[in-house]
Amino acid sequence: MVTIEIPPTPGVLLAGGLARRMGGGDKPMRLIAGRTILERVITRLEPQCDGLVLNANGDPSRFAAFGLPVIADTVKDFPGPLAGVLAALDWTAANRPGVEFILSAAADCPFLPRDLVARLHRARLEQDAQLAVAASAGQSHPVIGLWNVALRDELRHALVAEDVRKIDRWTARYRLATVTWPTDQLDPFFNANTMDDIAEADRLAELDGSMAQQPPRS
Repeated sequence: MVTIEIPPTPGVLLAGGLARRMGGGDKPMRLIAGRTILERVITRLEPQCDGLVLNANGDPSRFAAFGLPVIADTVKDFPGPLAGVLAALDWTAANRPGVEFILSAAADCPFLPRDLVARLHRARLEQDAQLAVAASAGQSHPVIGLWNVALRDELRHALVAEDVRKIDRWTARYRLATVTWPTDQLDPFFNANTMDDIAEADRLAELDGSMAQQPPRS
């Protein structure tokens, strides 16, 4: 396999959901096996990304313990992950000139792959794609992917002028690479939406810990 050079790729953790199925509050602050979901997401992505930012609305001080920049949506009164992606693209353009791509990930996915950024970039390059998204178990996860900073004005127009809210409706306009991860032992894109999911995540955290201790396959 040809080695690729992964460009500097900041990551944005999307934490703007309302958690209605959990009774409100910040889902990423829920505990799984003694650690917050957000802490687990940061642990997965920090080694892969060139810095992380957190997209969340409201008082940013509730996330102060994590030491990440907190950015709010730049499109007012727009619910949905595309607004968070746009906020991250705007932040990157202003603060990280020269960066071409950012990674977005849901802040309620505690078991993200450790090769997420590398595999998405490889697929983007091999397929000459403009965007790349993750998939597993026959399902695309469009909130988890690579975004081209150069497309931010087109995304803003889609949000403001066209009222586009579904991610896959927007990404369908571009050359898109989809990368599938195996789910043999657990789905790396498992996300916690309900209290039952939290209970299941506790079980998966134990499994994930044992997997991490196993030697790599030859």
